[in-house]
Amino acid sequence: MKKHLLALAVTVAATGSAFAQANDTLAKIKNSGTVTMGVRDSSGALSYTLGDGKYAGYHVEVCQRIIDNVEKAVGRKVDVKYQLVTSQNRIPLVQNGTVDIECGSTTNNATRQKDVAFLPTTFVEEVRIAAKANSGINSIKDLDGKTVATTTGTTSVQHLRKHERGQGVNFKEIYGKDHADSFLLLESGRADAFVMDGAILAGNIAMSKNPADFKLVGEVLSVEPIAIMVRKDDAAFKKIGEDTIRQMAKAGELAKLWDKWFMQPIPPKNTKVGYAASESTKEAWANPNDKPMEEYGKK
Repeated sequence: MKKHLLALAVTVAATGSAFAQANDTLAKIKNSGTVTMGVRDSSGALSYTLGDGKYAGYHVEVCQRIIDNVEKAVGRKVDVKYQLVTSQNRIPLVQNGTVDIECGSTTNNATRQKDVAFLPTTFVEEVRIAAKANSGINSIKDLDGKTVATTTGTTSVQHLRKHERGQGVNFKEIYGKDHADSFLLLESGRADAFVMDGAILAGNIAMSKNPADFKLVGEVLSVEPIAIMVRKDDAAFKKIGEDTIRQMAKAGELAKLWDKWFMQPIPPKNTKVGYAASESTKEAWANPNDKPMEEYGKK
């Protein structure tokens, strides 16, 4: 009986320890010597694949800077593992511990804050419409009777339908499994337009075979704070991320990284996205915060 109780106590202790570590990312990283970065394969110059399991972009580099400070905190070098995420699975993979820090293109909103935590906003996005340059599409009203692509698990088409100028405009929705797939729907003619974050659209256009064949058109559908995700209720890990971003913003390093990834030629094709930081983005750098979209939009 004593042996049984002792075994039970050990099992409970081990389970409790594992549960505690699930919300202690620093302990997990220190013990394993690895950190898992969630990345996207086609989120414009924010996070994209270079092939051969390599990823690059503005958010990937910001996250690498955070990991540099994590190494200082845990007192050891760590290996970075990349985990490709999608719009559909990115939040569950952060929640269940598969991904330690998600470095893609995620909008910080109140609903998502119930499940995950966000670091300070690193840029403020405008949702736009991409179309072929010769399509005749220049506004929301021109989408009437057309096929509009967006990516599964995103909110872009909802914004299109809610926009005051979108009322009464009837279009067919078609979904790509990721941003590259959605752009392919436009590129191949299966969709007349692709609705998504402007930076993602600009990045996919820049990486396409013939960038001059496409353009960003129409009204801004919504303005959204984009931020890096981490697990909820993990204050120590979140603080390292927050402090790193605040320091980078204050030192002007976020602005320099933006110029590097959005205004200069980038690999692998040495093309330039040409997407300048908005005044809203610059304001977010000047006053770092993790407010959700609902709060951010209040005047």
